[in-house]
Amino acid sequence: MLTLANFIDGEWRAPLGGAYLPNHEPATGEVYSQVPDSDGRDVDQAVAAARRAFPGWARTPAAERSQLLLDLAQRIEANLDRFAQAECVDTGKPLRLARALDIPRAAANFRYFATAILHTESECYRTDQLALNYVLRQPRGVAGLISPWNLPLYLLTWKIAPALATGNTAVAKPSELTPVTAHLLAELCQQVGLPPGVLNVVHGLGSKVGAALVTHPTVRTLSFTGGTRTGADIARNAAPLFKKMTLELGGKNPNVVFADCTFEETLAGSVRAAFENQGEICLCGSRLFVEEAIYPRFLERLVERAKALQVGDPLDPATDQGALISAAHREKVLGYLRLAVEEGGRILCGGGAPPLLPPRCQGGYYVAPTVIADLPVNCRVNQEEIFGPVVTVTPFRTETEVIEWANSTPYGLSASLWTGDLARAHRVAEQLDAGTVWINCWLLRDLRTPFGGTKQSGVGREGGDEALRFFTEPKTVCLKYATESPR
Repeated sequence: MLTLANFIDGEWRAPLGGAYLPNHEPATGEVYSQVPDSDGRDVDQAVAAARRAFPGWARTPAAERSQLLLDLAQRIEANLDRFAQAECVDTGKPLRLARALDIPRAAANFRYFATAILHTESECYRTDQLALNYVLRQPRGVAGLISPWNLPLYLLTWKIAPALATGNTAVAKPSELTPVTAHLLAELCQQVGLPPGVLNVVHGLGSKVGAALVTHPTVRTLSFTGGTRTGADIARNAAPLFKKMTLELGGKNPNVVFADCTFEETLAGSVRAAFENQGEICLCGSRLFVEEAIYPRFLERLVERAKALQVGDPLDPATDQGALISAAHREKVLGYLRLAVEEGGRILCGGGAPPLLPPRCQGGYYVAPTVIADLPVNCRVNQEEIFGPVVTVTPFRTETEVIEWANSTPYGLSASLWTGDLARAHRVAEQLDAGTVWINCWLLRDLRTPFGGTKQSGVGREGGDEALRFFTEPKTVCLKYATESPR
């Protein structure tokens, strides 16, 4: 059985408390690894190592930092199969998804920020004939990076890459449910020669490791991706300490389909938005609104496509949808399906475990792709984040009506709309309460653009120049002109 260790100051260390957590493979329900059950003492060690490493790393020329991150990107790509299999076993997601999306994107994160720091610019202002003002953007110090279980390497590198690129050092806390790809990344850091202490990885529970990072006086920067409730707790504890924070939280994202859409393309995109990664993506389009003129046909085809998705062993290349992350999460999703019936919903497919699973997966955490119709817009199932392979479908009559419905939840992370009318596309996109709006597509990301949500979907932005600015502190320098030439 695999026993993991913390990565602190460039070396592997057992948790100081000596305790470990069992890690279950979602596809089978079996324990396959032991994860350090670290606590504040381990965090103190990691932060101290990061603090010691910070002055040297901050002074390292940008070109050298860039090359180390590019080397990491290359090593991830060279080990794609190893990373993809580890993520597949850790998360329950299909192997084909890890190979096509998660691992390539992790490498792209390092490559983008490694090159971005070579092309930054600074503001300079001339104050009449009196002075020259310019802005320095300097690394802040030790960053605490807390990432979730659904896209473990993808989102962890989304934080590590800009933090390290800008000259900060970091203590990363991956989810205790999906620790293995972070462990493999630490191995690569040793191989490429990343200086000790620049990146530290501490495994364990959020209530211990995460809480210690959030409140640690030396950790000046926090980047968290996860649930809204946890994000609120982090903000409550970190705000009095005046830490710089980004919080990327939950979503209940609308997917709006107008009758003039390209039907087959929209259907395929909507199925993917609803069920990709078992619906365990914060950007999934879990509320589908379809214009009345095409609603019956679209609903029929949607159910047909959902039923055709192959649910099974994530290691099987033919699998479209794997297992949910844990038994507890599966029960949460099933609880919402029971609630949907109580609220008047009609389950058209799915609604429970898939009927046929391979012998290896009989103890796994599976829920079949589920389509629900006839639910009120403001019911709990349409307002609360489920984070599973569940989509609700609602017909609408007018543009005004669907915008109101789309904006009716406490969340505002992303939205999609599908239409052939360019004027409508711009008009509706502007009115949707969402940090990202996709038009005639879903999950098409450009790393140069800001990313984040509104309302209860978070605060702050990541990505592109926003990330480079977030991980640095601006300092204004005012140089007054000499009043006369020196003698």
